[in-house]
Amino acid sequence: MNPTDLRDAIPALDGTTYMNTGASGPSPTRVVEAVEECVERHEYDAPAEEGMYSCAFGVFDETRETLAGHFGVDASEIALTQSTTDGINRVAAALDWEPGDTVVRTDLEHSSGILPWKRLKRHGVEVEVVETEEGRLDMDAMADAVQDAKLVCMSSLTWTHGTRLPVEEVSEIAHDAGALVLADAVQSPGQMPLDLSEWGADFAAGAGHKWLLGPFGAGFVHVSPGAEDLLEPAHIGYRSVEDPNAEEYAYEPGAHRLEVGTVSPAPYAGLAEAIRTIEDVGYDAIQRRIENLTDRLKVGIADAESARLLSPREYESGLVTFAVDDPNPEAFVEELADDGIQIRALPYPENAVRASIHVFNTEDDVDELAGYL
Repeated sequence: MNPTDLRDAIPALDGTTYMNTGASGPSPTRVVEAVEECVERHEYDAPAEEGMYSCAFGVFDETRETLAGHFGVDASEIALTQSTTDGINRVAAALDWEPGDTVVRTDLEHSSGILPWKRLKRHGVEVEVVETEEGRLDMDAMADAVQDAKLVCMSSLTWTHGTRLPVEEVSEIAHDAGALVLADAVQSPGQMPLDLSEWGADFAAGAGHKWLLGPFGAGFVHVSPGAEDLLEPAHIGYRSVEDPNAEEYAYEPGAHRLEVGTVSPAPYAGLAEAIRTIEDVGYDAIQRRIENLTDRLKVGIADAESARLLSPREYESGLVTFAVDDPNPEAFVEELADDGIQIRALPYPENAVRASIHVFNTEDDVDELAGYL
């Protein structure tokens, strides 16, 4: 499948110039069909055949295997969740916290990497924020911060600037200091290859509804081998344990202990199909096209009188953030939406808006946006 084939397979693109994949990506027809087929099989056929639970468990197993293959890890290291926020919260709630424990995060985390730690403050957990500059992490400041930390929470890719943060390097520093690492990985899969075993993070959370172009409601947590021993989940159910009918329960080995109970298998069928779709296009083609298109957009921003590039000039990701000469960037975004162009405003930096360029976008898409600047 080439980028043009993918674009033709996404119905939402018939009516809009879509450049907001960093928030959520429009699904190709084959992904939606996989969701629909799963619902029909589960509700129409499974009751009279293998059973509805067996049918659902088969989908869960297949999706874990698909995720594991995509990320270079073992399926036992993957827990299925509903979203990135859900995954981060499951890990946060499963760790053993004591008054005085410290969580370190960057100042560019999404709310999913901020709110769970705010909640823990009521239990005496402290939060230290490491400041960044133009989307870059000060490694000396991070090294100082992790010395007395229990956990570091950081994004692999900043949602504000589109910069790549050094998860592997931070993991090494944190582990040397005795701290754990939880990575928010949601902006990476689908636009760049990712081997989670190379990061060295203890936990990584993500979801399929952004760059992977999957449906809402299907996320994942990767738990590095051995790190599951540190998790005592806040919620427990028949999917968390080896035998739900045993007098004394024993958690499922690996990451599966973070799963709980009955959920629809349909979003996970869609996620597995979305990953197969991305793999059919191939990351070489995806990265090459995103790099070329983001470069074209950045040239357009540089030539504009009413915009200023905030993301790095050199390619790092498909997220391109720029400041507009408008004290109300939301109004600018709404104006574009009225003309069929979808981007988003950001709460920070000041006057910032963000375009997300994916493999299905075209030079015409980029030029159309640049024409408004």
